[in-house]
Amino acid sequence: MFLYQLLPFLWAVSANADFFQFDSISNASTYYFNYIYCNLWEGECQPNQDDTTQQVPTRDLWAGFPQDYIRLLSQWYCSLGQCCESGDCRITNNITGLASDLQLKLHGQHLAQSVVLKAVQGFISNPESNKPLTLSFHGWSGTGKNFVARIIADNLYRDGVKSECVRLFIAPFHFPHARLVDTYKGQLREAIRDMVLRCPQTLFIFDEAEKLHPGLIDAIKPYMDHYDNVDGVSYRRAVFLFLSNIGGTTINDVSLDFWHSGQNREDIGMEDLEHRLRAEAMESQGGFAQSELMSGHLIDFFVPFLPLEYRHVKLCARDAYAARGLEPDEGTLDEVAKAMLYVPKEERLFSAQGCKSIPQRINFFLP
Repeated sequence: MFLYQLLPFLWAVSANADFFQFDSISNASTYYFNYIYCNLWEGECQPNQDDTTQQVPTRDLWAGFPQDYIRLLSQWYCSLGQCCESGDCRITNNITGLASDLQLKLHGQHLAQSVVLKAVQGFISNPESNKPLTLSFHGWSGTGKNFVARIIADNLYRDGVKSECVRLFIAPFHFPHARLVDTYKGQLREAIRDMVLRCPQTLFIFDEAEKLHPGLIDAIKPYMDHYDNVDGVSYRRAVFLFLSNIGGTTINDVSLDFWHSGQNREDIGMEDLEHRLRAEAMESQGGFAQSELMSGHLIDFFVPFLPLEYRHVKLCARDAYAARGLEPDEGTLDEVAKAMLYVPKEERLFSAQGCKSIPQRINFFLP
């Protein structure tokens, strides 16, 4: 039975035997070694300076196959127990878990908690959405943008950021050379198209989005627009996340104004930030602002990440210790928090480093 089910795929492969190019396999192996490292966001990624074949992997395996064979392969995949009665088991869409993680694990970001949950829940519950969901995360480094992207992936997909339905692009790593933007365009379009064909619901994360070339964003702009399909492929069940530091100054200024006026941080609303954040994004330097993504109003929500205060840094430190199975006392948490840099200097109000470096810093305080 197994062989019988596999025959259509084997026949299709033989008809497209030129797919198996050993140089492509070599490039893919090198790429995925780097990709897995970067996909976990655990350190600096070093781009290959001259080899464009390793920037954005494309899967020529599917490019030469008719839709009928892709469908047959999908049916075979499910026959092996990889799919559920409710659909593809790679996709979990655990909205309850998403709400819980945002509430318990994300500190000091009441706006991000509310907007992200509302946006994702609304998109998941509406299979007839007329466009993909496009979110743009803004704020200082270390305030939780990457962390929230990971929380979304963890709750929408069984394998989180390592799911084959999730793809992370880091602008300076995957697209380092402006002179190669035309090459990157083709590679990026093909990579996105391939994933959408293979997964009924996809997640694309663009980190350091402000460093993307405008032509590169415009090349994929149709995939985020209000189209039934693009060249016969529907992208309406895709989620696009753009993460950038754009708007950090505006967000910090608003937060500082609230603090100086004696208002609670939690009183900051989207009405205080969204229009200013959108305006700064439109006026900023770099390809993200110059792209048709902005002028075409295709971003559904601009999500602000507020600067973190001393108390939030302590909560991050507590979580980092708990992840190692440790229970620190208040004195230890204070020592970790005091080791961070804060601005304005005279008031030591906002952490200049956020929570990103906490896991590494606690190594200095372990016995």
